[in-house]
Amino acid sequence: MSDDTQSTESTESTDIEAAPAGKAAPADRATVGPFDESEANPVRPYIDLGGIKILPREGLNLRLEVEEQTKRIVAVGLDYADSTLQVQPFAAPRSSGLWDETREQIRQQIRQQGGRVEEREGPLGAELLAEVPVVAGADAQAGKRIARFVGVDGPRWFLRGVIGGAAAVDIEAAAKVEDLFRSIVVVRGGTPMPPRDLIPLKMPASPGAA
Repeated sequence: MSDDTQSTESTESTDIEAAPAGKAAPADRATVGPFDESEANPVRPYIDLGGIKILPREGLNLRLEVEEQTKRIVAVGLDYADSTLQVQPFAAPRSSGLWDETREQIRQQIRQQGGRVEEREGPLGAELLAEVPVVAGADAQAGKRIARFVGVDGPRWFLRGVIGGAAAVDIEAAAKVEDLFRSIVVVRGGTPMPPRDLIPLKMPASPGAA
């Protein structure tokens, strides 16, 4: 397991919508994840990143994505199974979710960028499969990137994920990354926060630190 900091920028389905009305989540979210802090196993050796906790596993690399102007950590990047998973935890209302509204916003943004996007039902519920234009290389050649946008509404929080690499197209890699996403613990905390605000993230403690 390694970590560093950088600046930013399956087709099998389960029962969905067993969460309270207005929340989009798998029926087994409370037992299989993503977990609320109150549902997590307290003895497991999680990496504490503030708003989320990550369970270490072989082959997993962790990156913290930092907003240049504010130096605020705005996302956690996970490299695993020849894939990437970017996750962000947000505050949400107690009685309603954010994923339905967020999907529509993502859909509009991708289309404005000249990309293509379709909604489908995945193992976590409704998700977006997108073909996003990118410019890469010294000669600034235009290309495209395939990405999956997933989201789960929990108690007073919403966890968003963006999946790239092999897990965007390969079922076996997708299953591994979906399992990684479901192992995440969201720490909402008791501080009042407006819905849609990013739950604060932090650097993990150094090994051996108190």
